Amino acid sequence: MAITAKDVQKLREMTGVGMMDCKKALTEAEGNMDKAVEILREKGLAASQKKAGRIAAEGMAYAAVIDGMGVVVEVNAETDFVAKNEKFTDFVKGVAATVAKNKPADLDALMACKYEGADRTVTEQQQEMVLVIGENIKVRRFAFFDQGISVPYIHAGGKIGVLVNLETELSADQVNEMGKDVAMQIAALNPRFLDKSQVSQATLDEEKKILLAQMENDPKMAAKPDKVKEGIVAGKLGKFYKENCLLQQEFVKDGSVSVEQYMANTAKALGGAVVLKDAIRFEKGEGIEKKQENFAEEIAKQLGK
Repeated sequence: MAITAKDVQKLREMTGVGMMDCKKALTEAEGNMDKAVEILREKGLAASQKKAGRIAAEGMAYAAVIDGMGVVVEVNAETDFVAKNEKFTDFVKGVAATVAKNKPADLDALMACKYEGADRTVTEQQQEMVLVIGENIKVRRFAFFDQGISVPYIHAGGKIGVLVNLETELSADQVNEMGKDVAMQIAALNPRFLDKSQVSQATLDEEKKILLAQMENDPKMAAKPDKVKEGIVAGKLGKFYKENCLLQQEFVKDGSVSVEQYMANTAKALGGAVVLKDAIRFEKGEGIEKKQENFAEEIAKQLGK
């Protein structure tokens, strides 16, 4: 019987076990899903099956430079205090080190890599952590920069992880403070774009449409000539750049200059030039729907009432 990717995905969702192990179990079970689950249980791989279905929206975002390579990862867990667990934070750092060593193409590739410092894969190490900590734990995403100089920043013990990537002839030590300042700005304001050049025409057209509609609904503005309205819109689009584009934003530490001006002034003082090539911001749990439960009901469930 042919094993499809859909079958493998279904078994993964049922057991929380890695893709390759699921495929092997399905092959051994000749496509029988229940038998495949049994095989995984017998191998001890699906011992954390029940926990794997629970929502993991807490955890930790972590950024670091490892052997010259910038890495940022997010690993989720079920409760916010797990980030203070030394075993959990060590696991997160190990995931980052595995990314740095292997440069995986995607999450599946990362999970199949040998976990740094161990004889098991990242998937197997994750399953081990579920058993040790007693919560569902999931490596959610990662990114890395292997060119230029990267500067990491971790906010509030892992609530937000930011990685800034710079192109410069200056040394990492020279630009570290600047990179940290830019990373802190990204953590605080979460800009939609790095630079106004990244804003698409479609985005500008949509913004313009909204602004014109607002004026049409304002009795004082509706009667103004179209040329005047266009001028007002142009001015407001300038404000849009300042609010949504990192380099055009007011620098948080000194509102008299933009981030772009701050970087240029600092680079000049250091005797060189610095270009912001890219930046990644991970906020733990963003986009994950958290399950809301009544605390009293949860206690009652645990007590079997």
